[in-house]
Amino acid sequence: MSQPSIREMHEALEARILSPYAAKSAAAVRDQPEPPCPIRTAYQRDRDRILHSKPFRRLKHKTQVFIAPLGDHYRTRLTHTLEVTQIARTVARALRLNEDLTEAIGLGHDIGHAPFGHAGETALSRICPGHFRHNEQSLRIVEVLENGGAGLNLTFAVREGIYMHSKVQRDITAKAWGIASTLEGQIIKICDSIAYINHDIDDAIRAGILRTEDLPADCIAILGDTHSKRLATMVSDMIYHNWWATGEGTAPDTLTLSMSPTILAATNKLRHFLYETVYHRPEAKAENEKVRFIIETLYDYFVRHPEAIPAELMAVVERRGEPVEQAVVDYIAGMTDRYALTVFKRIFVPRTWGTL
Repeated sequence: MSQPSIREMHEALEARILSPYAAKSAAAVRDQPEPPCPIRTAYQRDRDRILHSKPFRRLKHKTQVFIAPLGDHYRTRLTHTLEVTQIARTVARALRLNEDLTEAIGLGHDIGHAPFGHAGETALSRICPGHFRHNEQSLRIVEVLENGGAGLNLTFAVREGIYMHSKVQRDITAKAWGIASTLEGQIIKICDSIAYINHDIDDAIRAGILRTEDLPADCIAILGDTHSKRLATMVSDMIYHNWWATGEGTAPDTLTLSMSPTILAATNKLRHFLYETVYHRPEAKAENEKVRFIIETLYDYFVRHPEAIPAELMAVVERRGEPVEQAVVDYIAGMTDRYALTVFKRIFVPRTWGTL
């Protein structure tokens, strides 16, 4: 009898130790069948494909909230992604769910974000034919744009988790695009909010926009008066409120993760406070208008000059019979903040000559 591969041994270990509600790697499904890796499970393979992709690397120069911050310690899309993924892995491990699947979704959930943070996404959504949402663009990247139009051929569970992580309502557990069929995908949806609520407070205090004493007193009384205490409260609640997910105790009729009513209400109120005082603050409007001008101007230029769009990107769009506007959106959405500024300056700002 032949020796089982490392992957097969890992799959057997999953079957023994993971919760009956966990997504098992051996059952993972891809649209395009491919030979299994002898070492990595399907979800580990997905994680690696995302980690080594160019869109993932570009996250280090994409703004989270503060546009072009000068300090070294403000979050970027990359650091946000890492924080979400680590928080989510803590929850997944405690609930005996699949950490590899959780990690893959976490690393890929924001790779479709536009430059310039929330302002960039809003600008693209105004001019994009139909609409633009970063979760939909993330899915487009892994399914269509990578590998010259072949995509990354990720498993269904990872792609579903990426697509369904986004939220549009004030409730961080709201359905929006739906609820992931895996508990691992549901973990990312909630932990995404846990991460950005806490680190955006930290960044806003660092930027002088908020003071600790400005935070809603009733929320702080419930969640904690420091960054670490608030994180610990939310993460612990995620674990103990959903202890049924370990396979112990009685599971709800619908296998949906949530937070306890008290912690959820305080978390949602804190999120609303951030929208009112940080994301939509009056002094941010001028910067947002600048972002809108840059993105709209670039969009108009590339629609009129498709020859300036990278050839490999145009080839994918043309092969799929999509309009040039889609290639423009793909190109701009993939830009980092500094690359968008560099392109804008190269096209529209006159070069200087000589010396003063």
